[in-house]
Amino acid sequence: MDERRKMIHRSHKIQLKPNNHQSTYFAKACGVSRLAYNWGLNRWKEMYEAKEKTSGRIIRKEFTRIKREQFPFVTEVTKCAPDSSFDNLNKAFQNFFRNVKKGRKPGYPKFKKKGTHDIFTIDNSKFSVEGKKIRIPKLGWVRLTEELRFNGKIMSATVSKTADKWFVAILVELPDEDKSKNQTLPSVGVDLGISKLATLSDGVVFENIKTTKKFERRLRRLNKSLARKVKGSNRWKRAKLYLSRLHYKIGCVRNDVLHKMTRFIADNYSTVCLEDLNTSGMLKNKHLSKAISDVSFGEIRRQLSYKSYAVHFVNRFFPSTKLCMTCGKKHDMPLHKRIFECCEGPIDRDLHAAQNILRQGLAEVKRMEMKALAC
Repeated sequence: MDERRKMIHRSHKIQLKPNNHQSTYFAKACGVSRLAYNWGLNRWKEMYEAKEKTSGRIIRKEFTRIKREQFPFVTEVTKCAPDSSFDNLNKAFQNFFRNVKKGRKPGYPKFKKKGTHDIFTIDNSKFSVEGKKIRIPKLGWVRLTEELRFNGKIMSATVSKTADKWFVAILVELPDEDKSKNQTLPSVGVDLGISKLATLSDGVVFENIKTTKKFERRLRRLNKSLARKVKGSNRWKRAKLYLSRLHYKIGCVRNDVLHKMTRFIADNYSTVCLEDLNTSGMLKNKHLSKAISDVSFGEIRRQLSYKSYAVHFVNRFFPSTKLCMTCGKKHDMPLHKRIFECCEGPIDRDLHAAQNILRQGLAEVKRMEMKALAC
């Protein structure tokens, strides 16, 4: 059991280099996966309204019985394509009912649309990887742009499409990374923002490259071009492809910046203290929503959580920007005021907030440790 706890799952996403025949197969498999999910969702609703017992497993068995008669084309692709859809549908309903019990926004499962998040999953027993190629069932070997970088037990492979590019994400089970070597490193407080992507408590600053704003003119031009085309025409499809390629490029640039920043923090600090930001609430601000979504606070939090030795989240109501570290007095700090002035003289508001977050985070960690010892 202890050995099992030391194992983690890591995914390596690799771009595929399929020919026309292989691309057609992937498109068919994604279509079958989408059909199975939508059929299962509709059947789930019918059974629920009829007060019949239902689950992803029951619906999958029913689909298996009728697929050769009603949907004979599904046999042209791997059977993993529809089977994984029923597993995803079952997880979607589990999350829905869990949110209902906890009083959160439920998020009822929705029908999938053609051309949106085309994806299908293959079980580990149905494919194999050798060097720069992967063997897909009922298709054969497909070239990869690079070799799999992880050596471990392969769990699954998920094929997906972004713009006109095909990717495969191979999930591998590995021993958990030993992060104890970072335990002796100093702690740091991180203040996330818009004008600066992140300000650390020791003065290190990561500038916000404002990815969306950088490509805003091209986005506007391509969106206008798409809106002027007749929906479904060849020119409309071509314009949509150009727009998808630009969105993919923007995402790559943003992810590159975020990964480099989070890796630097994880390698140079032990305990990372962050604010538990209410991102969904912040996005309701119509003046800042575009800038907030562009910096991806949630993605930064996710990456630091698995890369760093320890991450502590300070309560979102802690006044890190307004509170003086020396006298404890709160000051009004509107967004246009970039300098905090009190006992210790003028200091940059973001640096002051990062130092406050570090102090508060370490204090909360210490209280938690003392409470654990007392128990």
